[in-house]
Amino acid sequence: MEVEAELSRIIINEMSDQQIIVLKERDGERSFPIVIGIVEIFAIDRRLKGIKPARPMTHDLLANIIEDLGAKIEKIVINDLRHHVFFARIHLRLNNHSVVVDSRPSDAIAIGAATNAPIFVADHVFEQACQ
Repeated sequence: MEVEAELSRIIINEMSDQQIIVLKERDGERSFPIVIGIVEIFAIDRRLKGIKPARPMTHDLLANIIEDLGAKIEKIVINDLRHHVFFARIHLRLNNHSVVVDSRPSDAIAIGAATNAPIFVADHVFEQACQ
């Protein structure tokens, strides 16, 4: 089962390579942090603030390629947590076919932020991450 989630916090520390985003259940109380890289945190932060760079950045480029090929990002799913590492999938729709692409959560969320795609978390991931 998947639970809809949202970005509830972004913690940027420019003195570190490790940044933190916090995902929270949309209609619940559970939340957990994910450590991501500085490039991804800035891509997400820019999108949330509505800042458009003069030229497409990497995650914007990928979102543009997906769109220009006629596909649509249906959702981002944080689908697993193994050995303290989160896993994600980007669910695309292309010509009435579902395409699922393996991804790091940080990249999936950054691309999702570029397209306003909803974020979901597998229930077992919430259970593990909230322990």
